[in-house]
Amino acid sequence: MTTALNVIGATLMLCGSLLALTAAIAIVRFPDTLRRMHAATKPQVVGLIMVLAGAVLELRGNVDIWMLILVGIFTLFTAPVIAHSVGRVAYREQRDQDGLLMINELEPPERR
Repeated sequence: MTTALNVIGATLMLCGSLLALTAAIAIVRFPDTLRRMHAATKPQVVGLIMVLAGAVLELRGNVDIWMLILVGIFTLFTAPVIAHSVGRVAYREQRDQDGLLMINELEPPERR
């Protein structure tokens, strides 16, 4: 039983690390902030959760498991807020570029 849990934990950590690596590469390669924001939030958070789940399986019975669970919970709560804030700033800064956004849905009706 412990060997199977070790294999599952190692697989989760390896897959999560690969997912976080692809997110890091995407952040460097994508051309604008809105696309980078997507790569910085979704695969990065899923990769971190997979690494933390694998670490919890490897450290079963240890006191540090609760700290890993707290890190995962705080990441799940803060990542959408950060992504929303960055998205709003990027939208405001880049909306003046030609062809980026054709309709400004956040603009008040009296300005249209």
